[in-house]
Amino acid sequence: MSETVLRPSAISTEKPAERQEEKAEPPLLKQLGPGLITGAADDDPSGIATYSQAGAQFGFSLLWTMLLSYPLMCAIQIVSARIGRVTGCGLAANLRAVWPRPVVFLLVMLLFAANTINIGANLAAMGASAELATGVPGRPLAIGFAILSLLLQIFVSYHRYASYLKWLTMVLLSYVAVLFVVKVDWGAAAYGLFVPTIGGGGDTFTVIVAILGTTISPYLFFWQTSQEVEEIEEHDDARPLKRAPRQAKRELKRIRFDTFVGMAVSTLVAMAIIMSTAATLHASGKTDIGTAADVAEALRPIAGDFAFLLFSLGIIGTGMLSIPVLAGSAAYGASECCGWECGLDNKPGEAAGFYSVIAAATLSGLVMEFLPIDPIKALFWSAVINGFVAVPIMVSMMVVVSRNEQMKQFTASPLLLVVGWAATAVMAVAAGAMLIFH
Repeated sequence: MSETVLRPSAISTEKPAERQEEKAEPPLLKQLGPGLITGAADDDPSGIATYSQAGAQFGFSLLWTMLLSYPLMCAIQIVSARIGRVTGCGLAANLRAVWPRPVVFLLVMLLFAANTINIGANLAAMGASAELATGVPGRPLAIGFAILSLLLQIFVSYHRYASYLKWLTMVLLSYVAVLFVVKVDWGAAAYGLFVPTIGGGGDTFTVIVAILGTTISPYLFFWQTSQEVEEIEEHDDARPLKRAPRQAKRELKRIRFDTFVGMAVSTLVAMAIIMSTAATLHASGKTDIGTAADVAEALRPIAGDFAFLLFSLGIIGTGMLSIPVLAGSAAYGASECCGWECGLDNKPGEAAGFYSVIAAATLSGLVMEFLPIDPIKALFWSAVINGFVAVPIMVSMMVVVSRNEQMKQFTASPLLLVVGWAATAVMAVAAGAMLIFH
């Protein structure tokens, strides 16, 4: 099948100036971009709820999933970024060059469904956590967050307001501070980190799938690929690597560094949440996370009566950061599948279909606020759903990154292929084990 090209950057040619010596590498902090933002969005409310449930239910015994998932999530996110930077096209556009349109459409619909559920769970949790701190009913607050997020996505550059909202997520470091205040069995923590143990039957596999699903999420694949395409379009001298191979050394090195740092930040926060809830909730016999208040209790040793406020700020901050990523990744996928103009830097009139999908995903997610579902449970099960949806998309990505027709000389290295396929296999085995043993 011929290669599908939907984005202008994919057909640009290398300028004469780019045939000169490669530019000097920018400072390390300047190399942080899509990977760091993706890592920050990874610790969304769904992640907080899932990691809290893992720590409360199983103590330190599932910490090894963090050690396992870090190289796997790095590999698959590098694959995502590499596809975008090499081809100049988003993920769905590249999938159309591999699979028939109906197959790609099905994958995008699975993404949209999973993201909509995740958005709804995030909004419900944001409302519930804000209610803990303010006493104001959570439902109108959730509606307000949805409207605010939608207006920001439509009328304000995501990168502009994300630079401010990301500071709210810094309160998640409170979970790290808890570890220095409460009594932690460091021997048990080290054992749980380095010695994989699986006990508890189907419940254990369900939590493992949720951990993997919230850590290695489909929406992050589409998002990071599209953000690399946006990076190309924002810089006049940038070109897809298959059109400007002299830029490859610098850009591929930047992608690796950016992704390793972003995923490390995400993993460290996740580990802190598991350990702090294990040392507080699990140690006190609270093994089931049922409400937002249960999760906030893990912060009480460090924050006292301010625990609910800290927790609320963390949930709201990560929620406001992740909802545009969830809605935007669905919009990128749908727009590329249908051949629509897309991009967060476009005005609504320039990309009507793209912004229509964003609005549809956000407002459809809001419907969950009116269903009799506990927000924290919804967050956990949205992570489980992501764990299943990720598998076919990861298979498709690994096929794309192996194809000379699309990647030219920039197909994945043998090591990246091994780790990427290992990540895909781990997700598939965990999902299958959950179905068999649950």
